[in-house]
Amino acid sequence: MQKRRTIVRDISWLSFNARVLQEAGDETVPLRERIKFLGIFSNNLDEFFRVRVATLKRMTLVGAKTKMHMERQPESILEEIEEKVNLQQLEFERIWKEIQKELAREKIFLVNEKRLSREQQKFVVDYFNEQVRSYIIPLMIESIQAFPTLNDKSIYLACKLSRRDKSIPQRFALVSVPTRHLNRFIMLPSKNEERQIILLEDVIRFCLPYIFSFFKYDQFSAHVIKVTRDAEIDIDNDVSTTLIQKLEKGLKSRKSGKPVRFVFDKEIDIGLLTYLVKRLGLSLRENLIPGGRIHNFKDFMEFPDAVFTQKSSRKKPFTHPLLRHADSVTNVIFEKDVMLNFPYHSFDSVIDLLREAAIDPHVISIKITCYRLASRSKVINALTNAVRNGKQVTAVLELRARFDEEANLMWKEELEEAGAKVVVGLPNQKVHAKLCMIRKRIDNVTTHYGFVSTGNLNEKTALVYGDQCMLTSDRKIMADVNRIFTYLEHPKTRIDILNSCKTLLVCPTSMRRQLVGYINREIKNARHGKEASIIVKLNSLSDEELILKLEDAARAGVEIKMIIRGIYCMYTENKKFIKPIQAISIVDEYLEHARVIIFGNGGNKTVFISSADWMVRNLDHRVEAACPVTEPEIKKEIIDIINIQLSDNVKARILDNDLKNEYVNSRNKVKVRSQVETYHYLRNKKYQAAPQHPNQTEV
Repeated sequence: MQKRRTIVRDISWLSFNARVLQEAGDETVPLRERIKFLGIFSNNLDEFFRVRVATLKRMTLVGAKTKMHMERQPESILEEIEEKVNLQQLEFERIWKEIQKELAREKIFLVNEKRLSREQQKFVVDYFNEQVRSYIIPLMIESIQAFPTLNDKSIYLACKLSRRDKSIPQRFALVSVPTRHLNRFIMLPSKNEERQIILLEDVIRFCLPYIFSFFKYDQFSAHVIKVTRDAEIDIDNDVSTTLIQKLEKGLKSRKSGKPVRFVFDKEIDIGLLTYLVKRLGLSLRENLIPGGRIHNFKDFMEFPDAVFTQKSSRKKPFTHPLLRHADSVTNVIFEKDVMLNFPYHSFDSVIDLLREAAIDPHVISIKITCYRLASRSKVINALTNAVRNGKQVTAVLELRARFDEEANLMWKEELEEAGAKVVVGLPNQKVHAKLCMIRKRIDNVTTHYGFVSTGNLNEKTALVYGDQCMLTSDRKIMADVNRIFTYLEHPKTRIDILNSCKTLLVCPTSMRRQLVGYINREIKNARHGKEASIIVKLNSLSDEELILKLEDAARAGVEIKMIIRGIYCMYTENKKFIKPIQAISIVDEYLEHARVIIFGNGGNKTVFISSADWMVRNLDHRVEAACPVTEPEIKKEIIDIINIQLSDNVKARILDNDLKNEYVNSRNKVKVRSQVETYHYLRNKKYQAAPQHPNQTEV
């Protein structure tokens, strides 16, 4: 059998989630952060099953034609996934038990319904009657001919009702835990400086006799279950149906998608479990995963901070020094490019830029792409107010941003009601580029300015996602941004305009070809004895063409270093590589989301920031943009930050052929935790006075 050329994408993803689990198990990580990492791990796994496992299951139904395009059959991959997930579940439970011991040392206790004092019992009953009861309508599932569709974002209590004297037959019921309406964590009255918390499902457990009093049962057991469903939206090709109608139809079908995982408390009554599996139409081979008492652990990302006496050590974002005392963000970027590094720099500067544009009498228009927005978006607020101030606002909303579709439909309605023009993406391409262009006219001279970013315009995630956003009035960059917006607004008539971009690398037209060209240049330099290097920082690396091209470069003697947070499908270790590849993954307090590419270019380094990962979906099926960084001070800043990350020996794991997730060896070395060092680097950085921008001319 021929050796696989790349690591299976889904197995690589599980290795990434194992790194998240490592953070939860790391005793040097603050306790509240360890709990949040368990929540992140759980949330990641939910999405993995809803999308990737669901896709593999569908492929098994398609048959041999699909399998011919894979190096492994989907059935084989699914078997390995199940094995690895079960092992990770055991590790998850071990870590959670250790964390509970740590919580106890801090006098923080998660109390279940069996450990309540009399005072707490009264509190729970009162809380149930006042806050919970109105949301509880049990489903008597044995009496229902068509089994109800269980929401895959919810948890349910599977209940068994019986009498000690067996005078009436036992019955089964389901109770939905209303976490969408009520906080899952409820603070209990406590003594002796203890902080005690009860989960919402345990409040319901305690009150089962009140819920089912009508039936005269005196024995109750309840265990949490959870269903994960296929979340891929199949949008049909009915040309008479608009994209929005198709999307709304797809969202409805998602709620009733085929179950791909059934998670349950391993202590559940076996008769009840067997009944549920049968009624849900599952088989014993379909990811039936026994677990502990608690499920939907993603809610623990919101574990109450109030119970911790020690304040969070997380540093607050600070305003970029060039903008700190500036009267106007706009005026600064007409003089000099500004690179914002989130979450170290404050996202408020982006909002300030949009707010200034909204009230500037010389601003004519604002064009912006929106992929994922905050739930109470200040970006949308600035745009709607810009419309009210007479500006022409065009917002490109990607309605197919996975799991943000409903939110983006809502923002579409709000923007249109305000009078903005909303473009809802393209039929066969997601718009993933992060762009903004503001048009300003003074004394018959029109200028364009705005930004190109690696991350979403989301002030909430900007507090925890590591991203770069370049504020600029560079004429060449903004000319290409203008071309991209022209294409997005007129995709049928202006389809060739993306090919005319001269500065930005753009997907789906030119980026792949140009990246191959830059790699070939490094190969040529290596063969001629010149400095040749490639540094790639991405969320995911799975594109086979670029992986094989990187292998060619390594065999030619190009020095290759990579920082890949998530999916990593390249075999790093190969005796034919002249120089060993350094490949690491950094998982720490902040999520490393930025994409940066640096080519050695014989000593005159070429630097890009990008919205695109090196995956087929990004390079061939999305609108993406990579922006060159040419301003010497910013260029050096990015290279410095990347070198700090490459020196990480605290939170960096080695990406080897077996994806063992071993930490970089820090023995006998000064410890470097890159996120801490990056904060200090940016906090202490001195910037030169801003000269007049060389490219600030009419567009």
